[in-house]
Amino acid sequence: MNLTDTVVLVTGASGGVGAGIARRFADAGAAVVAHSFRGEAAGSLSLRADLSSEDECFRLVREAAAWRGRLDAVVNCAGVQPVRDLAGMTAAEWREVVDTNVLSAFSCTQAAAEVMRSTGGSITHIASIEGSHPAHGHAHYSASKAALIMHARSAALEYGRFGIRINTVSPGLIDRSGLAEDWPEGVERWHAAAPLGRLGTPEDVGNACVFLASPMASWITGHDLVVDGGIGARPTW
Repeated sequence: MNLTDTVVLVTGASGGVGAGIARRFADAGAAVVAHSFRGEAAGSLSLRADLSSEDECFRLVREAAAWRGRLDAVVNCAGVQPVRDLAGMTAAEWREVVDTNVLSAFSCTQAAAEVMRSTGGSITHIASIEGSHPAHGHAHYSASKAALIMHARSAALEYGRFGIRINTVSPGLIDRSGLAEDWPEGVERWHAAAPLGRLGTPEDVGNACVFLASPMASWITGHDLVVDGGIGARPTW
C-alpha cells in the first residue's frame, strides 16, 4: 500500500491503538499528524489538543491541514474505556465517556469536512465490536461506540456528494502490555473463542485504517469494518 503524498491526522495517537495506526500509515509512506492530549505522539508532526473542546477540534484539524497544505484522511481514535456498573453509574460518568468518544469525532469530522469539501477525503472512526455486542461494566462505552457507527453512516450519507468517505473500524480485543496479567481469564476465553486463535494488535487496526484511506477503498463509505479475528462468527448458545 503506497500512500506517499497522503497527509493523515490520527487523533489519540499517543495511546496503544492510535500509535499503531500512526505507524502503519507511516509505513505506507503517508505524512502523519499525530495528536495527543498530553505529551508527544510519534508522527511526522505532533500536535496537542483537548478534544473535549469544539474549538480545539477545529484548531487541530486546521493546523494539520496547514502543515502540508492539504489533509487527505482523518482517523478519529481518541477515546476512553472505563469500567463501571450501570446500576451505580452517575450522569457525569456517562457524559464523560460519551462526550469524549463521540463529540470529539463529531467535531473533528465537521472540521475535516470543511477542509475536504473541494478535494474529497477519508474519515474513519475507531468504534468497537462492543458497538453491537455489550459487555458488563461498559454500558456507556458500548453506547458511545454504537453512536460512532451510526454517526459515520449518517455523515457518509450527507458528505458523499463532496467525495468524502466516512467509515468505522470496529476492533475486537487488542493486546497491550500487561493485559494477560491484568485479565488472564478474559484473555484465555478470547484465545479459546476466536477462530484465528489470537488477540489483535494495534497494527491490525492500523492496516484496516490504511486500506480505508487508500484508493483501493474509493467506493466504500458508510461501512463498519470489523477487525476481530472472527469472534463475531462464534456461536453464543
